Amino acid sequence: MSASEDFGTADHDGGEAGPERTFAALPPARGRGFAGTWWGRAWLKALEDTALDTGQLAIGRRYARLGAVGAVSVRPGRITAVVRDRDHTPHRSDVLVTELSGADWDRLLGMVADRAGHLAALLDRDMPPQLVEDAAAAGVELLPGIGDLEPECDCDAWDHCMHTTALCYQVARLLDEDPFVLLLMRGRGERRLLQEVQELSAVRAVRDAAPARERGGPEAAASGGGPVPDAVPAGAAPDGVAAAEAFAAREILPPLPEPPPRVAEPGLPPVLGGGTEPAPGVDVTALEFLAADAAARARLLLSDALAPGHEKRPVPPVLTVGEDAVRLAAARPGDRITARLATGSGRDRTGLALAVRAWEQGGTAALAVLEEEWTPGPELLARAREQLARWADETDGAAGGTGGAPALRPAGNRWTAAGVPAQLRLGRDGRWWPYRRDGSRWSPAGPAAGDPAAAMAAMAETAVMATTAPGPGGVSGD
Repeated sequence: MSASEDFGTADHDGGEAGPERTFAALPPARGRGFAGTWWGRAWLKALEDTALDTGQLAIGRRYARLGAVGAVSVRPGRITAVVRDRDHTPHRSDVLVTELSGADWDRLLGMVADRAGHLAALLDRDMPPQLVEDAAAAGVELLPGIGDLEPECDCDAWDHCMHTTALCYQVARLLDEDPFVLLLMRGRGERRLLQEVQELSAVRAVRDAAPARERGGPEAAASGGGPVPDAVPAGAAPDGVAAAEAFAAREILPPLPEPPPRVAEPGLPPVLGGGTEPAPGVDVTALEFLAADAAARARLLLSDALAPGHEKRPVPPVLTVGEDAVRLAAARPGDRITARLATGSGRDRTGLALAVRAWEQGGTAALAVLEEEWTPGPELLARAREQLARWADETDGAAGGTGGAPALRPAGNRWTAAGVPAQLRLGRDGRWWPYRRDGSRWSPAGPAAGDPAAAMAAMAETAVMATTAPGPGGVSGD
C-alpha cells in the first residue's frame, strides 16, 4: 500500500516551483515505532546523528507520537508542516534536504534504466539495499547522512528543535510506505522520474538495435541492413535481463502476450533416424524419447499454469538428476535406455526397478522413503510409537488376546515385523509406507497411509500375517 493510499495525499506538478505532495495529518502513533523499513531507520539515524540536543529529540518524538504534526508538504529540497506545542501554539517547521544535481540524476536514472529490478522495487514501494549501493557506486548518495537535514522553525531555535524533530519522525512513517517521497525531496517526483526512465530506456533500445540493421544475410535483408560483427564474442553469453526482473517491471515494459490455449495432446516428437548417420556417441532413440517426454511435460505444465488458482500454489521443487532418471524410467523406455538411466543415476537395474516402483506409489516422497534411512525427532517418534501401540491394542483386542499385530523391531524410521517379510517405514511427513522383502531387498508394497494399520493392510500378505504371527503381538523395543 502506498503512502497516498494509506494516509491520503494531494499531488500536483507545481509549475515552476516543481512537484509537491501534501500528506494529510497522520493519526497518533501510540504503541508503534516510527520506522519499520531499513531506509526509514536510516532517515531517523541521520536526524539523531545531526541533532545536538537529545532532550529536543525526546520531546519531538513524543509530539509526533501524540499527533501534533499537521499535514506534511514534501517538495524538492524541503519538507514542511505545522507542529503544535502542548498549549496548541502552532509553529511552521521546515527541514531542508540537499537536492541531487543534474549530473547526479543522469547517473542515477541511467543506473535504474539498466537494472529493471530496481525500478520494479520502487514501483512496489520498496528500496532494496542493492539500489542504494549501486547508486553510491555511481557517486550518488540517496539517503541522507549526518548534517544533511537542516532545520528551520519559527520558534527561532538554531538547531533541531522539538518541532522539526517531530516533523522528521512523521516523515519516517511516510518513507516507510513510499520511498518515492525521498526521491521527491532529492528533486524528482514519481511521474517525472518514471517518464525520464521510460525515455532513456527507449533511447537505449533504439541505440542497441541500430547495429542489427547492418547485419548481413536474409534476416538483415528483411530490415534493410548490412553486415555487422556478432553482438557478443564467440562463446560468451549475452547479459540480458533476468525474467523475474522483466516481469516485475511490467509497468514500464510492453504487456505480456495472452496465455496460449490449452493443448489436448502433446505434439509428435521428431523422427531423427532419417537416413543420415548420427554423430558418434549420439543415441537417436534416446533423443526421440527425450523429445517426446519434453512435449508431454510441456503440455502438463501449460495445463497446470492455466488452471484456476495456479498463482497461489507453491512452485514444485526441481528434481535431482537421480529423481529425474527414475521419472523417465517409469515411462518404460526400453531396455537400452533404462540401462543408461540406471548407470547415470548410480543404480543397478534392480535398484532402478525398485525406485520406479516407489515412484509409482508416491513420487519423490515415496522415493525418499525407499532410499533414505534417518532417525525421527522426539515429537515425531512419540507420535509414531503412540500409533503403533494403539494398533497393537486394537488388533490384540479384536483377536481376543490370541493374536494381533506382529511384533516390530525399530531401526531409525523403519519398523520390521518379526517372523514375516513385512516392514513399515515412516516418512518425514508422518505417513507410513508398507514394504515387503523380495529376496535380499525390501520392496515398496503399497501407497502411504496415515496410520500403520492401514499401511500394513495394503499389502497382499496381510491375511498371511494374521495367521502366522506367533502369539500375542505388540511393539517391542525403543
